[in-house]
Amino acid sequence: MPSTEAFPRPAITTTRARPRGRASHPPPHRPAYPDLMEPVTDQAFAAALYSDGDAGLDTGASLLAADPTADAELFRRGEEFVRRAWERGWQPADVVRLVRRELDENAAGLAAGLIGSETARYERLPPRWRSQLDALPDAPPRNRPDRFSYAGAVLGLYRLLLRLPAIEPVGPPPGAAPHGLRLPPAHDEPRMLTRIRALLAKAEATGFPEEAEALTTKAQELMARHSIDEALLAARTHSKAAPGACRIGVDAPYETAKAILLDAVAAANRCRAVWNSDLGFSTVVGFEADLDAVELLYTSLLVQGTAAMTKAEAGQRAGGRKRTKTFRQSFLMAYAQRLGSRLAADTARVTAEAEAEGGTGAGPAGSGAPRLLPVLAARDMAVTDTAERMFPETTTTRVRGATDLDGWTHGTAAADRARMGGSGPELRGGRGRR
Repeated sequence: MPSTEAFPRPAITTTRARPRGRASHPPPHRPAYPDLMEPVTDQAFAAALYSDGDAGLDTGASLLAADPTADAELFRRGEEFVRRAWERGWQPADVVRLVRRELDENAAGLAAGLIGSETARYERLPPRWRSQLDALPDAPPRNRPDRFSYAGAVLGLYRLLLRLPAIEPVGPPPGAAPHGLRLPPAHDEPRMLTRIRALLAKAEATGFPEEAEALTTKAQELMARHSIDEALLAARTHSKAAPGACRIGVDAPYETAKAILLDAVAAANRCRAVWNSDLGFSTVVGFEADLDAVELLYTSLLVQGTAAMTKAEAGQRAGGRKRTKTFRQSFLMAYAQRLGSRLAADTARVTAEAEAEGGTGAGPAGSGAPRLLPVLAARDMAVTDTAERMFPETTTTRVRGATDLDGWTHGTAAADRARMGGSGPELRGGRGRR
């Protein structure tokens, strides 16, 4: 067994939600037994939502299954629970992710149906919501496979929604005008993001590693150029845009390694990431163009890492070694650690080259263009201030999770092979070079 010093221990910034199972505002007291004079929906809720265990769910499901006239009210109440989630800072993808994690795919579909119906009433949705709504799973038919099973699943979902804790908002609620947020031009950024996402989808679907690498490299180049162009434009025009935030899911298994990879990508793109391990996401704080870069680059590198891990593990099995959890965990930890070093070094090199060439690349030194390092320092300070206001209480810990030397070695090698599609001379001045 190698020494633990063979495996670096990266730091990760975390925050925790309120204790799971408790609402941010405790629900009002309900009687232990339903009042037969109340509407059926209220009787079912009194039995199922304000107590734990399956017995209450079964009682509530029986009441609802016996009265089809309660269906419309049951669905309307569900929309209210979803609306309360928005008020507590949640967004559609957050809700579905947690429901899938805590319950199952069927419950995620039920939640998606409520979300689609509730958000349809708004004339205006916040930024990033449309893509989240488009990615929702299909809602299952109501009252399938039978009324009792359906009602039990709905009540289980409502119990979870009722107890969602309040989390830090990362944008305005639906219907509200965003404050302090400069939206991207409708004629430019959506087309760019659509093109990048299409390239990444093709890279994931192809069975040829060389083609996948070329597609990923092209997508990442487009992403990096767009991000840098936005930063240069903001510097030249003295933009007053403030940092924003987004949440990115960090799903099991091996979520610690994935959170470390996301943290490294965020730091390299002048963002801050804070991981909420209890709720399965990281909140990334930064300027809008940089947030887009973080999300797309993280997704791409995670796809590459997973594919490389699968290939390395196949080689291990061919050599007689059984598939092990420690190999996969060590692989991804090494992959995240090594990529963090590469990304940080690339960012430092590109920044130094741009400064040496005259500041921003927008004009020669002395031309009146703002100097690069002060501009970047001001942006970094703005991001840090915003992150500290959003998360005044965080914990930074050293992570120990790698124990397999073969996994660590293969993961480091995979990180060295990973293509990030944009560093050094190719990005000077925000214009790619060949």
